Parts: sequence; C-alpha cells; structure tokens
Amino acid sequence: MDIKLKYGSDSLVLNIPDSISVDIFEPNEASPLADPLAAFLNALDAMDGSAFTSGSTPKSVAIAVPDETRPLPIKLFLPVLIERILKTFPSLKVEDISIVVGGGLHPPADSAQLQRILPSSLLDGSCPCKIVCHDAKNSPMTYFGETSRGTPVEVNAAIGTADLKIVMGMIDVHQFVGFTGGSKGVAIGCASARMITANHKMLAKEGASAANIESNPVRQDLNEAGELIGVNLAINVVLDASKKPVIVLAGKPVDVMKAGAVETARIYGLKMKEPYDIVIASCGGNPKDICLYQAQKGLTPAAQACKEGGKILILAECSQGIGDDVYHDYVKQFPCPHALMKAFQSSEFRMGAHKAFLFARVTTKKEVVFHTALDEKALSECLLKKGEAQATLNQWIKELKSPRIAVLKNANSSFFSSNE
Repeated sequence: MDIKLKYGSDSLVLNIPDSISVDIFEPNEASPLADPLAAFLNALDAMDGSAFTSGSTPKSVAIAVPDETRPLPIKLFLPVLIERILKTFPSLKVEDISIVVGGGLHPPADSAQLQRILPSSLLDGSCPCKIVCHDAKNSPMTYFGETSRGTPVEVNAAIGTADLKIVMGMIDVHQFVGFTGGSKGVAIGCASARMITANHKMLAKEGASAANIESNPVRQDLNEAGELIGVNLAINVVLDASKKPVIVLAGKPVDVMKAGAVETARIYGLKMKEPYDIVIASCGGNPKDICLYQAQKGLTPAAQACKEGGKILILAECSQGIGDDVYHDYVKQFPCPHALMKAFQSSEFRMGAHKAFLFARVTTKKEVVFHTALDEKALSECLLKKGEAQATLNQWIKELKSPRIAVLKNANSSFFSSNE
C-alpha cells in the first residue's frame, strides 16, 4: 500500500505492506467556498452591531494580521477590508490605518516575509498604510491592567492606542489554548513577552487541552484579555486540509471564535477505538512544518493515537530550521529528556523552554523519529532522533511483526475528541 503524505511544499510516499493493519486518519470532508471574497464581504455585511456602523469616526485604525506560519489569505482579504473601512469613514485617511504583523514571540517579520504575507499595494506605496512588525521584546506597548488570573495585559502600542481595533486570523485547533481565533491574534500575536509567558504558563493546568474552550484557563484568560484591550472586531477563517477557506466569520471576538470552533471540530475532530503500535504523522506540509518549533504541534495528536511505549514517525521538513533560539539554547543544556522534564517542572516557567517540555513529555514515554531536512546534529541537540522515513518504518515493522499502524495526514490541525 502506497500512502502519499504532505511534506514541506511537496509530498512523500510511504509503502506499507498490504498484510499490515493500517487506519488512515484525515480531515472530514469540507466544501471550500466558491467565492471566498464574496463570503468575506457577506460576513462584514452580516455583523450584528458592526464596528463599522456604531460610534463616531475613529481617528486611527489598527488591523492585526498573523505572520506566515498561519496560511490566512491576507493578500485576498486585506485590500478589500481597507477599502471598506475608508468607504465607511470618509474622513479617515489611509495613513491613519496601521497593519500590525503579529507573530507572538516569533522574530519580527523581515522584508522577505512581508512580501509573502502582505499584498503588494501595501509595500509599493500605492496604499500607504503604516506597517508595523511586532516585536514582543522591543516594541512599544500599551498596558491595560491585569486579567483575573494575574496576566499583565500589554500589547503593541500601534494596536493598543488605536480607536478601532481589528484582528484577522484563522481558527485552528490548539494543543493547550483549545482553538485559535477570536482575540488571540492580538492578545498573543501582538502581546509582550511578559504577557505571553504569563498566559502560557497555564498550559499544564487542568482543562488546558486541544478543542476545549469552555473550561480552559488559557483560552478564558485570552478572552478576558481581549475584552480589556477592547478588540472591536474579529475576522476569522476556517480552512480545509488544502488551506482553502470553508467559512468566513466576522463579529465579536468570542462569538466568532466559538462559531468557528464548531466547524473546525467537525472537520478536524477524529475518533479511534484504541491506541496504535506505530503512528505516522505528517504535520500537514508548509507552513505547518516550516520549522521544528511549529512541527511540535503535530506530536500532540500523534501521542494521543500511540500506545504507551509505542513508536511515532513525524514528517516535518523544517525548511526554516529549528525556529526559536530560546528553545534551542534551553534544550541543548540537557543530556536527556528526563533531565529536562525534571528541571522544567522544578523551575520558573519560561517561554521557549515550554516547547522543550512539550516534546519531552512525549519522548520520555514513546520512541519518536523525525524525517526532516534538519541535520542530525541540530536534531540531536534538541534531544530528538532523525531517521529516513521508509527505512525507519521498515525496521519497526520488522521488530513488531504485525503492528497496528495509524496514519495522520494533517496532524498539526487534528485532534482526537473521543474514542469510538
């Protein structure tokens, strides 16, 4: 049996003997929008209490958009959104609109990344909006107090001081936030390092898990932060496995996130009868496997599907390398994942280091091998093992005789909601 899986911008074919039991898990069928732009405009028109129709003309507008790790069709939607804003508020100048490219703790977008993210009209001067590349450590911030859980709420001043605050993003499953979307693109994407750290340190608390939003302390903290910041409007998209829009939503951040989460769960929620001996997981190709830091997200559902002591093969090209210097500097201090786990759990929470913890809580219980473009030395420094996919799979099948195998085609976007 030949199985084709996404790998970077291409694909990889693995062969599994027909005598082996294989279950293939992939997103449920979803119909992409015939005209995403028309759906986008309809979503704006259908807003209840629209930010475009209530209140006086704003003196400044800020639109938060994600970096290139989120495949939102920004180039398609953003020019139309800017046009709608200027039409709604005729006295507003285009120079009064700021586009804030938020990536949380990722390095601020450089000129090459901006070319890939933003429409050319924003870069060639024909639409002279102000472009701000968020830097969680160095950008000027606006402070809005603390959430009830003690998270300091401070975001990039370009959006923090704007009269009209808009966030664009996609709704995807998240391993400890529950689902992305809503105000997250501002409350994390444009937040200070201090705020992100305070929020994400709750990742090990009860309820902080994939697809849970109702009793999730991390998600609830983000929702509250969005209210304190005063995010007026969220525009969110749900994408299918081919990264094509299935639904476009616009309105109040929490309402939009909850509505989009229902559709995301329908598409990407999986069920299984019992865990497997071997799990083969494709992160979903670029940009899901753009770096090791992002590829880690595919390990969570793979671990859910894999039995204790089982084996996991992750396909992740990592064309941009490891992806986070803090994570790399932290993880390479330790001789093994067990030592890392002990140190992390006994010390103060650190962003970047948390990614090492998320890797280690799986690799201490299961054998994990990465098929990747990363060199063996870099992967070894991250306490991870590199192996060629087909050779690794062949060896495991030989060792286990007749293993049960699961194949996850879009691991980074999938989750197991329950057993059948």
